Amino acid sequence: MLRRLFLGLVIGLLMGALVAAGLVAGLHITTFMGTGGAALAYLTAALTGVLTGLVAGKPIWATGAKIEAGLKAFFGALLAAGLMFALRQWAGGFHPPITAVTPEDLPVGDLPAAALPIIAALLGGFFELDNTGGGPEDANKKGEAGGAKKRIAAGEEKTNGQSKSRVVEDDDEGEAEQAAAAAPKRAKR
Repeated sequence: MLRRLFLGLVIGLLMGALVAAGLVAGLHITTFMGTGGAALAYLTAALTGVLTGLVAGKPIWATGAKIEAGLKAFFGALLAAGLMFALRQWAGGFHPPITAVTPEDLPVGDLPAAALPIIAALLGGFFELDNTGGGPEDANKKGEAGGAKKRIAAGEEKTNGQSKSRVVEDDDEGEAEQAAAAAPKRAKR
C-alpha cells in the first residue's frame, strides 16, 4: 500500500512537472497573475488532472482500462480545479522559494511551477491507492486462497450426442465429492 502511494505521488509529480515545464519554458507563463490568470490557473489544473487520471492508477493503455481511465480523467479535472481553488484561497501564506523562475515572492497558488506538481502528486497518490490491481497474479492468489471452488461433473443425460454437465460447488464439508461419486460416470468412446 505504501509502495502504491509512493508510486502515485511520483507519477503525479512528474505529470505536474511536465505541464508546469510546458507553461514556464514553452509558453513563458511564470505566474497566474494578470488578465485571465485565474482562468488560466483553473484550466491548466484541469488539464493536469486529466493527464494524471489517464496515467496514474490503471493507465489508459492497460487492458480493459479505457472506461476507468476516462472516469478518472473527468473526475481528475474536477478535483484538480477544486485543489487549485483551495491552494489559491487558503494557501496564500505559503511562499515557495523559487524566485529564480518567478519575478517576485508570490503565493503557491499563483506559481504554476509549484501548484501544478502539488495538485498532480495528490491526485496521483489518490488514483494509485484507489487502483485495486486485478491482474492475473491477483486472480491466482484468490483462487489458491480457498473458498468455494467449482468443478464440472458429467451428467447422465445425453442430448444430440452431447453430454450435459453440471457445476458442483466444493465446500469444506465435502458434499461436492459425495455428489460427484453418486453421479454415474461414462467412458468416452
